[in-house]
Amino acid sequence: MRFFDAEQVHRALGFDALADAIADMLRSNPVVPLRHAHALSSTDSLLLMPAWSDGAQGALGVKLVTVNESYFQGHFPDYPVMPGVLVLEALIQLSTLLAASSGGPTPGTVKSLDRVRFKRQVIPGDALTLDTRMAGDGKYVVRASVADETATEAEIVLVPDAPRT
Repeated sequence: MRFFDAEQVHRALGFDALADAIADMLRSNPVVPLRHAHALSSTDSLLLMPAWSDGAQGALGVKLVTVNESYFQGHFPDYPVMPGVLVLEALIQLSTLLAASSGGPTPGTVKSLDRVRFKRQVIPGDALTLDTRMAGDGKYVVRASVADETATEAEIVLVPDAPRT
């Protein structure tokens, strides 16, 4: 997982230079470790842009969905679809990274998932845009979309792990 500033992301999203800009950014930015494993673990998975121009604290990510993802082997054999739970996991991971970058305690537990809606299938070849906004008290309003069409939306509440005794 790597963090990028807004200027780098805007430059990269000029579609002609996308592949070169992503490669340059991946070479020049440190990896941020994340406890969660699956949805965003591949190196071609995510660009992050902390903060939004409207003043809300948020982050934007892009997951490049490829047919090589292991979950496509059985979901479904003749019609590959990204499992909705993995889209939610990607949104949770992005929200966790946003929390970590804001300086507060890093959440490790999902307290609740509310108003979850799956509106579009995500298939190989899609560029899944992930959007999370802090709403206070550990709550995040999240949305995943493909080409501005909402695939998944939800409200997530994350809390730090309880201390171990």
